[in-house]
Amino acid sequence: MTDYDVLRVFCGPNGGYGNELGVVRDGSVLPERSDRQELAAKLGYSETVFVDDPERGVIDIYTPALRLPFAGHACVGTAWLLDVPELVTPAGVVGTRLDGEFSWIEARAEWVPPRTLRQYASAAEVDALDVPPPGERSEMGVPPDEVLGRLYAWAWEDEAAGRVRARAFTGRVDERGDIRSGGAGVRTGGIEEDEASGAAALLLTDRLGRALNIVQGRGSQILTAPQPHGWVEVGGRVHLER
Repeated sequence: MTDYDVLRVFCGPNGGYGNELGVVRDGSVLPERSDRQELAAKLGYSETVFVDDPERGVIDIYTPALRLPFAGHACVGTAWLLDVPELVTPAGVVGTRLDGEFSWIEARAEWVPPRTLRQYASAAEVDALDVPPPGERSEMGVPPDEVLGRLYAWAWEDEAAGRVRARAFTGRVDERGDIRSGGAGVRTGGIEEDEASGAAALLLTDRLGRALNIVQGRGSQILTAPQPHGWVEVGGRVHLER
């Protein structure tokens, strides 16, 4: 079995929760995309990262179903693990920094697959949501097959302070068992809810144009801040599982 690290990214203040991430530090052991995809499917994490150049921060990101040009959760975790000034992804160069207990990246909203960002009246309404039915479609005017089921539900907990309650519903598995929703957070066999999604938090920050403190899933925490010229910072705590 290929050696890999397991991280929890976007942990809560007490170190709990967070979204698991697999990182293969020596990507040369699996140079072929098909082999990387096979391992990512076998591991079953929201994303698995293959490091192709640890000094330059060149990485390759896979969900269990597909290769991604960028993923916020994957980049925040890998930036913390490698401690490099930037990561090189197919989408572009991601700036990184470590600040106390937080690992930060700087990326762009156009690198993120589209999804529905739906605001609710209260955090209690978000907490009470059931998983959306398979027929859920995007409200963003893009072909429905590209965003089937991807919904980021959010509400203000304290608007003045920028505190948000959010949940990310990632999609569904069709009748043949094929993943159709795409994007970060999809898992072979279907995943109904993503514990912490940096990409969705980035999109919400870009839309609102302000810094956010997001509690997602069962208790994960994501911090964000808009930057000049269309960039957005996304940060969180990272814990090494193994």
